[in-house]
Amino acid sequence: MADAKSLESGGGAYLDHAATTPMRAEAVAAMLPHLSAGFANPSGVYDAARRARRAVDDARDEMAAALGCQPGEVVFTSGGTEADNLAVLGVHRRLGGTVVASAIEHHAVLNPARRVGARLVPATAEGLVDLDALQRALDQTVTLVSVMAVNNEVGTVQPIGEVVAAVRKRAPRALIHSDAVQAMLWCDVAGNLADCDLVSVSAHKFGGPKGVGALVVRGRAESALTPLCFGGGQERSLRPGTENVAGIVAMAAAATTTTVERPGACERTRGLRDRFLVQLAASVPEMAESVPRRLTAPGYAHVRFPGVIAEELLVLLDVAGVAASAGSACAAGAVEPSHVLRAMGWSAHEAREAVRFTLGPATSEGEIDYATGVVAQAVASLARAKAMGD
Repeated sequence: MADAKSLESGGGAYLDHAATTPMRAEAVAAMLPHLSAGFANPSGVYDAARRARRAVDDARDEMAAALGCQPGEVVFTSGGTEADNLAVLGVHRRLGGTVVASAIEHHAVLNPARRVGARLVPATAEGLVDLDALQRALDQTVTLVSVMAVNNEVGTVQPIGEVVAAVRKRAPRALIHSDAVQAMLWCDVAGNLADCDLVSVSAHKFGGPKGVGALVVRGRAESALTPLCFGGGQERSLRPGTENVAGIVAMAAAATTTTVERPGACERTRGLRDRFLVQLAASVPEMAESVPRRLTAPGYAHVRFPGVIAEELLVLLDVAGVAASAGSACAAGAVEPSHVLRAMGWSAHEAREAVRFTLGPATSEGEIDYATGVVAQAVASLARAKAMGD
């Protein structure tokens, strides 16, 4: 498949930015020196090691600025999944009690939450956590509440401010965690999640490399966490192990650029997303948007094509050079329909007709126009095949 830049020539369209984003030039430039000459272990005492340590410390400062926390509150991890697991399991192992999570969380939160017998809060038909149900789930036994900032499948921006208010009132001893893995590109994480005790991010979702992420651990949350693995004293012993210097430095560069460019990127991407949906609706009248656009992050276009199985459609799109998804990239190949759509009240059959198209700052008008034509042709082709089969 063509890469993001070559797609501008009209030869394809990469519309799966929620799965992963192209690395930003700033991230690549920051990373390369630490893959060659700057290879030293940052825990050493000699000059090269001290330079590596300074690079990690500088990156920590950058990440803290982007995430709205103190440098000492940034814990580097191997990605969003580890950060989510550390938040959920780390708190439960130390504090016990009850974990509460929304039923539309990414599996990196949902699966560990289920392992500790969490209370799962349902979603509304619009893809938002049900705030009334959340309030009913809160009591004095609750030690952690986890609600994501942006849903990774349908793209809904969750009402974190209202979640925080409810938790502080009804379960004051509880810590609040937010999976912000899909939020960095589109939301002011530093401002919107300032009242969350724990916040997870993953570099490859905002132009950094794969295999590196971070968990913000604010205030009393540090004393409420038990590490998941043990070894050296790195990352305040919450995530021991030699730091991924190259990845950390690249992530920080991507976070800084993302923060600076976010307002313009949101406006431009929202315009392209709306153009795509308008054009698609004109070409495929039966298409239905899964959630109201006003509730979603700018890069999300989650739709349903009644009578068309998503997996079959995705095969035809791939042949034509259009990358999209039937849901979370981490659940690719899963037999079960999307748990997010099921939690929103969709039937299993309806859920199998849904496709996620996600744009990013690198998406071009050419990709949008190309994808519109390909999708329309593919849907028509599958409809004809079904009619002939019937």
